[in-house]
Amino acid sequence: MDTTVLDMRKSMKDVMAALDRNEKVTLTYRGRKKALIVPWRENNQRPAAANHAAFGIWKDRSEIDDVAAFVRKLRQGRTF
Repeated sequence: MDTTVLDMRKSMKDVMAALDRNEKVTLTYRGRKKALIVPWRENNQRPAAANHAAFGIWKDRSEIDDVAAFVRKLRQGRTF
């Protein structure tokens, strides 16, 4: 559904009905798209970062047991 700012002010009931039908509402101002209003769904939340596949990618590496020492070694200058 496309709606203007004026339509939102005058007929918010129609916009809310569209959201209840799980439609996306595009808000325009002076003919230009300004916002996209999407219906809220409880199961549409972001998963926790700990559940991401990249989290803990180096957990099996034994040389990183002491993180501070590992970072200090990385930051050392190279001498030849």
